[in-house]
Amino acid sequence: MVFDRVDYDYRQGEPVLRQLSFAIHPGEFVAVIGANGSGKSTAAKLTNGLLQPRAGQVRLGPLDTLNRQDLVKIRERAGLVFQNPDDQFITASVLDEVVFGLENLRVPRAEMSRRASAALRAVQMEAYADAAPHQLSGGQKQRAAIAAVIAMQPEILILDEATSMLDPQGRQELIQLLHSLHRQGLTIIHITHHMDEVLAAERVLLLCGGELAYDGPPSELFSNGSAAGQALELPFAARLFQALGLEVPVSADWKETIEQLWAMR
Repeated sequence: MVFDRVDYDYRQGEPVLRQLSFAIHPGEFVAVIGANGSGKSTAAKLTNGLLQPRAGQVRLGPLDTLNRQDLVKIRERAGLVFQNPDDQFITASVLDEVVFGLENLRVPRAEMSRRASAALRAVQMEAYADAAPHQLSGGQKQRAAIAAVIAMQPEILILDEATSMLDPQGRQELIQLLHSLHRQGLTIIHITHHMDEVLAAERVLLLCGGELAYDGPPSELFSNGSAAGQALELPFAARLFQALGLEVPVSADWKETIEQLWAMR
């Protein structure tokens, strides 16, 4: 997926994104962060053509979101999960929710059943297939929303602050699910404001005022002070390393690093 000098504004003269350019390669796990109003959610909606750039291009391989004929194929290949899963639910049961998108794609009935079962199994929601979505917990709702997307077998899964309404346990479970899907080959774009979730990504994009302020490993972002410069709260691991006076790179396996350093003393 490529953003090529993308501009976007909701009101003329008040740009939300300015000449935003980056490329996300197949198989990557990318976190997108930034302060409120930095353009994260706008960028998410641009990825699959829910919004279209005022200038520049958003491309997925040879497909262009500005080309209406490409939009169906783009939305098959790039699945978007919203912050509030209730915004995506339109049916009476979890299974119907998963099947709904497949019906729109005119997937054969036998294949539809296979895909729906596989998607529910992937998010550990087989036991809730007949449950009403509104009766689920927050974490279960997000799992159901993800199942509905991955049943369509996208190449890219985009999550627009999908953990923001979950408790710490629910966030942890969802992040574990994302990494499981990533290991199966899915490209993940995880838009979040929880900095502790960023360390587990391979790469982080930091947006500031609609522009790209950083693109690289999360360890460097939190080690060189760039995050502090953007008034972002540091992850617990980064704060701990600073308090201990450690200069080793901050990473998702920070507990193991601390244990190794402690054993060396």
